Amino acid sequence: MASTHDHPGELAATDPLRLLAIRDTPLSVDEVFAAVGDDAAGGTALFVGTVRDHDGGADVDGLGYSAHPSAEAELRRVAEKIAADYPVRALAAVHRVGELAIGDLAVVVAVSCPHRAEAFEACRRLIDDLKREVPIWKHQRYSDGTEDWVGV
Repeated sequence: MASTHDHPGELAATDPLRLLAIRDTPLSVDEVFAAVGDDAAGGTALFVGTVRDHDGGADVDGLGYSAHPSAEAELRRVAEKIAADYPVRALAAVHRVGELAIGDLAVVVAVSCPHRAEAFEACRRLIDDLKREVPIWKHQRYSDGTEDWVGV
């Protein structure tokens, strides 16, 4: 019997980390959802973060996201930890950088697992850990002319 080392494609096909990216182009919910499709998954949880028009009681006109060069590696580290801690069948996470307008998608993450409870838990932890540990910073511009860096 051949090992997976003899057929590298077999190992890649079983990797639950299906899509991990930091992009300066618009994000697609459909792409992320399709990436976590798995016949053995009974539950898929998806989270979409959008740019809102207010923060902390102030009106927001727009914002920009910046990422440290290590951000994609840190995103992979966070995703690997989620896949190790939960029965993840497939996982995807994409974050936008650059200038965004109100209503734009800033982040889309999804996790599929055998059951819904673990899919919800894994997805919640994925977005929380991503926001806390991946070096991506938000520069908000307010309607009163002020601005603020968040996450620095």
